[in-house]
Amino acid sequence: MTQLTSPTRTVEADNGTTFAYRRFGKQSDVPLLLLQCFRGNIDLWDPIMVDTIAAEREVITVDASGVGRSTGSTPHNVPDYARDIISFVDALGLHNIDLLGFSMGGFVAQELTLMRPYLIRQLVLAGTGPEGGRGFHKWADELQSHAFKEEQDAEDLLYLFFTPSEASRAKGMDYLGRIFSRESDQDAVTSLETRDAQIDAIADWGIPDPSKFSRLAGLRQPTLVVNGDRDIMVPTPNTFLLAGHLPNAELVLYPDAAHGALFQYPEDFGNRVNEFLEAAEDPAW
Repeated sequence: MTQLTSPTRTVEADNGTTFAYRRFGKQSDVPLLLLQCFRGNIDLWDPIMVDTIAAEREVITVDASGVGRSTGSTPHNVPDYARDIISFVDALGLHNIDLLGFSMGGFVAQELTLMRPYLIRQLVLAGTGPEGGRGFHKWADELQSHAFKEEQDAEDLLYLFFTPSEASRAKGMDYLGRIFSRESDQDAVTSLETRDAQIDAIADWGIPDPSKFSRLAGLRQPTLVVNGDRDIMVPTPNTFLLAGHLPNAELVLYPDAAHGALFQYPEDFGNRVNEFLEAAEDPAW
């Protein structure tokens, strides 16, 4: 099974949501759960990236409540979002997982790990930032015009995820071709109601407050922190804030890349994730 062929499954959780998810890859003792970005569903994951990871370990992608084909209402704040994902993990009967959070999914990954520190073995945080970070409480008008548009098109995703350079945009077009190549069982488009709930959650998490950085000391799991050097959605300085305040972090910064660096360099990123998770399994790490 691959990102483009794995069937969409469902599971009913104790919070009343029937979660849509996919689970595939090489059988491993500890699966990797992927948490998606603002307005993203499980089809937005780059097939090359996910399949590269899945060649070495089991992966799980999921739509949170109200997202894509999952039922229920999308939470308006990150702590409730984290509890929502915990309900999904509990419904699958998982007791130990690795966690990859992209963008807003990275906010949720941090909060979830603080809530359930014994559940999470290792963390990957991509294109994301700490609570109280810099420059994403209120996006600039031009960024909003692309991010909040009722019906987004290719140009919106290129603007948000890639840099203006010819090379980055070309990689962006390749990525767009890949995510729309699934032939059947496509996920549902994220609703405007979900968009608005997620806007609230991002704005709340992004209220500038450096005192919140002290919470990162609680994230003692080995953590891979990744971004592009020109992220405008969760500005790249937040990547350095994360890496600097986390007790056990490794930093990777991609050149001429923005918020979607993990999709601009999907194979390299996937290999780095696998190498990190394998190395971090060593007790001496």
